[in-house]
This record gives sequence, structure tokens and C-alpha cells, in this order.
Amino acid sequence: MNHPAQRPRAVAIMGPTASGKTAAALAIAARVPAEIISVDSALVYRGMDVGTAKPTPEELASVPHHLIDIIDPLDSYSVAQFRSATLRLVDEIHGRGKLPLLVGGTMLYFKGLTDGLDDLPGADPAVRAELEDEAARLGWPALHARLATLDPETAARLKPNDAQRIQRALEIIRLSGKPMSALLAQRAPEALPFELTSFALEPSDRAVLHERIARRFDQMLAGGALLDEVEQLRRRGDLHPGLPSMRCVGYRQAWEYLDGRIDHQALRETGIIATRQLAKRQLTWLRSMPERIVIDCLAPDATAQLLARLA
Repeated sequence: MNHPAQRPRAVAIMGPTASGKTAAALAIAARVPAEIISVDSALVYRGMDVGTAKPTPEELASVPHHLIDIIDPLDSYSVAQFRSATLRLVDEIHGRGKLPLLVGGTMLYFKGLTDGLDDLPGADPAVRAELEDEAARLGWPALHARLATLDPETAARLKPNDAQRIQRALEIIRLSGKPMSALLAQRAPEALPFELTSFALEPSDRAVLHERIARRFDQMLAGGALLDEVEQLRRRGDLHPGLPSMRCVGYRQAWEYLDGRIDHQALRETGIIATRQLAKRQLTWLRSMPERIVIDCLAPDATAQLLARLA
């Protein structure tokens, strides 16, 4: 068996939203032959560019990117699909003599990649529809309370309005007869076929990151760019707010605005708050990864530090 140091190498650049992951990855790729694999559950969708802060066409052209613009917003993309595609891509990039850079903030994807997949049942549209109907009548907090009696461990880490995850946890119970926490505990870790060095861009001052988030959301709203994008998606006629794509931060709030349910000021406030909450969840995930190398994303020389540690 080969020593881990002899295995092919890949580098992960993780961090909360607005921490500068794309800029750091592009800086590395400018110095080292590399290709970027997106680890972002929103960048997979075509036609969703503004609200996802997708790399610009120039950035995408400057270095090969993967797992961006690969599915329609009507479809879903699973952790299993991500893991399978990433293992294949890392192998192909190594074959081209380049360094794979895994860049993004979807921590569930990183966890699925490093820990392996579970044996949870697949999605069942009929069960999901039943749960959606129940939530419409009773509210998601009531379904969260039900989950707390059936799977207290999972419920404890979910907020009462976390519709997507509450729905998934209850769906698993209905399909398997077992709580998700018990099924996850049975999972055996799968070793990666390559060595992964993980960097985490984390803020030394959360308030400064919050300012970045607000500034970036204002840029998305400037000139109606985000609203124009969501309006174009709505005009298709086949999308709705319950889809994973339309639940993405920014899109959900823009949809509510276009429905006339909130005004422009509320759109801005709720969008910024939701993005801050996303960043908080991402940082919580990162703190559970002791093997990561932390770089202060607010430091003027953050990219230089990352390059030095990489060397």
C-alpha cells in the first residue's frame, strides 16, 4: 500500500460566502497548472448567474472550470452525483498533469466527498408532495416538532423553518422506518483515492464579512440585475418556489418580491440576513473539520499566505 504522500494531490479551498474563494483559486491557477472543480450547489444551475455570484465569463475562460452550468433549474443535483463526478474529474485532471482545485462553500458536498456516501433512500416525489401538503396546512415548525419526537438528534441541528432538511428527514423515516441519525451512524467511511489538502478562508472579524455580504447583495440588486434574472426564470412557467434551485439565497427573496409579498427594502434586508445565516452555517461546518488549514480571508495577504502554505 502506498504512503499517502505518494498519492495524487488535490487542494480544497473552502469558506463562507463572500470570503474570496474564487479569487484565491484563480491566483493559484495563474501560478500552477490547475483546473477548478466547483463545490457549490447553486453554481450547477444554468441561467442563474447574478444571484449565485457565478464567476464571470472572463474568469471561466482563464482556467478550466467543472460542475458549473451543468443542469437546468427544474432539476436537482445530489451529493452522490457530485461525489461521482468529482472522483472522475480529479482522476482526469491528474492525468493531464494538473492540480485539481476543489473550490466552494457547499459543506455537505465536501463532507460527502471526504466521508463517503450513506445508504439513505432516494427521493420519493409522492412522499415529498404529502409532506409539502402537510406543511401548507400545519406549518414547518409543526413538522419540525414531529421530527423531534421521531429523530431528536436530527431535529436538534435543524431550525423549525428549515423546510428542505425537515422534509428530507421525515421522508427518510417514512421510506426506511428508521431515523436519519441512526442510518448515518451506520455509515462506514470511504478513503479518497487522492490526498486532499484543505484550506479554509475564515474571517477574523465576522462584522467585516457581513459588510462584504451586504455590499455584494447590493451589487446584485443594482440596476435590477437579480430581479431581471429571476423574472426571466419565472417567465418559463415551469419553475416554482419549492424547487431547490429557487430556494437558493437571493432567489427565494426575489421571488417573494416579484409576487408582491414584500417591498424592495424587505427584499434587501431579508436577502442580506439570509446570506449572513448561510455564512454562519458554513462557518459552523468548517469548525467541525479539524484537519483544515485556516487562512484569515480578511488579511491583505490572504492569497499570498495560501500560496506559501501550498508550496
